Amino acid sequence: MRLQGSLFADLDLEVRFHDVDMVGVVWHGHYLRYLENARWALMNQIGYGLDRMLASGIAWPIVELHTRYISPARFGDRLRVRASLVEWQSRLGINYLVTRQDDGARVARARTVQVAIDARSHELMFATPADFVACVEAAMAEQRK
Repeated sequence: MRLQGSLFADLDLEVRFHDVDMVGVVWHGHYLRYLENARWALMNQIGYGLDRMLASGIAWPIVELHTRYISPARFGDRLRVRASLVEWQSRLGINYLVTRQDDGARVARARTVQVAIDARSHELMFATPADFVACVEAAMAEQRK
């Protein structure tokens, strides 16, 4: 299993008709939407949701995406997508695990890497902004309580 950080969020979903292809399995591109929704659940959980990100003047483009499809998901399957923060000091690394809720089988796993850039100049920031690090540290402290 890939590394799981102490900060994570789970997103439960049901595979809808519009997510499957003509073979009856989830089209591979739809997994990216599942990952994105789980990532935002994680960001909201640590207090760095979209409003705070926009107010900070920092953008976080994805610069790497790796996905491994293990077992097909089908129409009606109930899935759990876990987004786990594993890196945040110089870039943002999130590992994902998609499982079927009924049997716990792994469906897919993934990793995204994002970097901080100044939203106005689009210049790369070589260190994670202090505001984001403060959110992560506060969430970790809250979790230890």
